[in-house]
Amino acid sequence: MGARDKALCSLSGKTFLEHGLLRLGAQCNPVALNANGDVSRFSQFDVQVVPDPLSGHLGPLSGILAAMEWAADLGHEAVITVAVDTPFFPRDLANRLNAERTEGKIALAGTRDTAGKLWLHPTFGIWPTNARDQLRTDLLAGTRKVTQWTQAQGAEVIVFDVKPLDPFFNINTPEDLEQAEVLITQQT
Repeated sequence: MGARDKALCSLSGKTFLEHGLLRLGAQCNPVALNANGDVSRFSQFDVQVVPDPLSGHLGPLSGILAAMEWAADLGHEAVITVAVDTPFFPRDLANRLNAERTEGKIALAGTRDTAGKLWLHPTFGIWPTNARDQLRTDLLAGTRKVTQWTQAQGAEVIVFDVKPLDPFFNINTPEDLEQAEVLITQQT
C-alpha cells in the first residue's frame, strides 16, 4: 500500500480502522489502537491511541507490549490483539481464544490450508499481561519475531476455519484491496 497509513485506507466506504473497531468492539471493551507518530490523525475516531513503549520501531512485538501494558494498567489479566489490515477476522475471535486456551497461556490464531499445513497469524492473539516484563526484557535483548518469541513462551494455537472465507485475509497491496472489495460483499 506504499507509504499510506493502513489504518486510514478505505474499504467499502469505511477506513480499515473503522472496520476493525466495529468487529473488535463487538467482542471486547475497551479497545485501543497501537500507533506511533502524530496521534491527531486518529482524532475523528473514538479510540485511545497507545504508542510503542520502547523507541526504535521494534516491530509488532513492541505493539503487543504496548497492548499488554495498557491492559495491565486497566487491571486486565489479558489482552486481545488484531491487525488493522485484516478486516474479516473472526467475529468470535476473542471468545474462542479465551475459551480454548489454557488459562494464563498465550494463544494465537491459526488456520490450516487444504493440504493441512498450519499457518499462524501471530498478531491475532490473547496475551496474559503478566508476560509483559519478559517481553520487554526480550525486546531490549534484540528479539523481534513474534512467532519466535511466542514459541519460546509455549504459546498455544487455536485453529479457525477458512471457509467460506479466510478470516485472516490481509490487505497489503492495491490488488488485495480490490479483492477485499469483492469479499466484503459476501460477508453476512
